Amino acid sequence: MQHCSPTPSAFCHFDPRTLLLAATGAALCFSLVQSLALAWVCLALALVLAAAGRPPLALLLQRLAVANFFILFLWVTVPFAVPGDSLAAFGPLSVSREGVALSLSVTLKCNSILLCFLTLTADLSLPLIGYSLERLRIPVKLVFLFLFTCRYIYVIGEEWRKLQTAAKLRGFIPSTSLHTYRTLGNMLGLTVINSIDRSQRIYEAMLLRGFNGIFHTVTELKAARSDVLFAVLFFSTLVCLLAADICLKFRNV
Repeated sequence: MQHCSPTPSAFCHFDPRTLLLAATGAALCFSLVQSLALAWVCLALALVLAAAGRPPLALLLQRLAVANFFILFLWVTVPFAVPGDSLAAFGPLSVSREGVALSLSVTLKCNSILLCFLTLTADLSLPLIGYSLERLRIPVKLVFLFLFTCRYIYVIGEEWRKLQTAAKLRGFIPSTSLHTYRTLGNMLGLTVINSIDRSQRIYEAMLLRGFNGIFHTVTELKAARSDVLFAVLFFSTLVCLLAADICLKFRNV
């Protein structure tokens, strides 16, 4: 089955269900690992997948940069908030070894999970992801909620940008004043109202086209031997990681 993008990765010929299960399994495994050394192994595994998949590097780095921007706030707060052995002191504040280890662990796990998801699902379109989730027995209502959220969040954003443009054309300049707060509140309310009106029109249009709550598609999903081999190797690696983490935990007790 072909579902490759114009710049296909090495995983584009696998069944989308296999890729989604692999990414989800990796996320669960990486999040459960407690050893810092194995967190580095998780990152190494994710980097190997990225190197094999060869997703668009610029887009990959851009998305990782957004996530790491929020992780940066952990490094600003957690090392000072977690009690433990002091590594350095800045006046009344003390940087603890445990806080640094926790921040590093979260950073490694987050980047590993993102790398796996972005690499394994780089070639999957939203409709294909939705159909794959439906074939994996995910409740249909959740699948449609996911698809419509991803599709129309940009539409809602466009409604907000139209109101911003209209306000600027009328000379609106944001400031810390009651008029600004009242104007922004009115704009937010109009965005919600316009979104509700648009959703009603979309629902009526879907009913006119025979929508009955069933996911229809012409795509046929069929797992091949390569999918089974990849799944066995990948999940065996994840099980080995969890087993090693449990062994290290009991050895340190």
